[in-house]
Amino acid sequence: MGRSQSVPRGGDPRFGPDADDSGSPILHVDMDAFFVAVEVRRRPELRGRPVVVGGVGPRGVVSSASYEARAYGVRSAMPAMRARALCPSAVFLPPDFAQYTAASRAVMEIFRDVTPLVEPLSLDEAFLDVAGARKLLGPPAGIARLIRARVAEQEGLTCSVGVAPTKFVAKLGSTRAKPDGMIVVPAGQVLDFLHPLPVEALWGVGERAAETLRRLGLRTVRDIAEAPVGLLRTGVGEAAATHLHELAWGRDPRRVSPEHAEKSIGAEVTFDTDLAEPEAIRRALLALAEKVGVRLRRAGQVGRTVSIKVRFADFRTVNRSRTLAGATDSTREVFDTAWALFDALAPGDRIRLIGVRVEGLSDGGQTPRQLALDAPEHGWRDAEAAADAAAARFGRSMVRPASLLGRGDLRRTENPARPWVVPLSDPRPPS
Repeated sequence: MGRSQSVPRGGDPRFGPDADDSGSPILHVDMDAFFVAVEVRRRPELRGRPVVVGGVGPRGVVSSASYEARAYGVRSAMPAMRARALCPSAVFLPPDFAQYTAASRAVMEIFRDVTPLVEPLSLDEAFLDVAGARKLLGPPAGIARLIRARVAEQEGLTCSVGVAPTKFVAKLGSTRAKPDGMIVVPAGQVLDFLHPLPVEALWGVGERAAETLRRLGLRTVRDIAEAPVGLLRTGVGEAAATHLHELAWGRDPRRVSPEHAEKSIGAEVTFDTDLAEPEAIRRALLALAEKVGVRLRRAGQVGRTVSIKVRFADFRTVNRSRTLAGATDSTREVFDTAWALFDALAPGDRIRLIGVRVEGLSDGGQTPRQLALDAPEHGWRDAEAAADAAAARFGRSMVRPASLLGRGDLRRTENPARPWVVPLSDPRPPS
């Protein structure tokens, strides 16, 4: 059971929009069925119908589902075939992440107009600390109403807001307020709000942990709060026991942090047909390494550990990683390491999914780079930076690694040693 299904929706007047918000400066704003809402905004004829974003291909999964589709049991991350069986009348749309990113930027700007203390968690949700905005904009609940009104008026989208003393409780509040609602949890009633909830509502409690806790007779947050910490340790271990005990008593000291540092950057692909041909897998790894390298350079990040994920046709999944001598944001270095990891794995079986990830990130401007004695003055990273600049002007499809393009579609640059190529349709001469 996902956390969004484990938190009961609304209905308690103690936590309505007019409850005492004087000690509740933290907001969690969560857009309602965000990807679907953006699609419906530009296709109004779909309003009120079951709509699913994602799950278009035979191996696809659901990225987002309208509340009409959710009524049939369709959920995010569900395989497409299962979603179609549950709701045959649903409209399935391919995701358009450029549109979702643009909508997210507009929504986040609304948040930042209210307070500079905005901590985005993803494209469609963020924490806000509005303590410093009270003098100008009024109490937290009033600020939450203002945000919801501006998002609806300016962007044609709806959001749900939890107003609470802590981040954890605010996030639970927004979940309970969905869709298109608001819940205020007064500082003096946090335990009244938390304790009736099932154990799955606590961060860190997934299906296995919940099953373990239920075997110990712990079914609600109140049970966790009142249980001896020693009992919790026997079920979930030392660190998790302390974490759950603190959350069960409503204690969450984390502040809203506008600077949210990513811990890793990665990309993966699920193939429509299981692959076994090394060349096809090599091309897929190169495409993924290119995505990861571009994202690293855009974010100004470098990383020291390259990892791959391989899922076989029988759903077995293996992960392999290697830590480099120095941090990198080079597509070539990421690919070379990923391919070496895959080659050493020597899988033999057909592959369903493959992924590449760079971990151990740090600020690229502050991290010294490992220099090789025989490295040319202008190497792979310079070529990749030039390709990034060209892509920013003309689009990513204009400059790609040669092995990602078909032979009949290429015109090589004058220097045959250079890896970058230009499509034949490009009227500009290669430089």
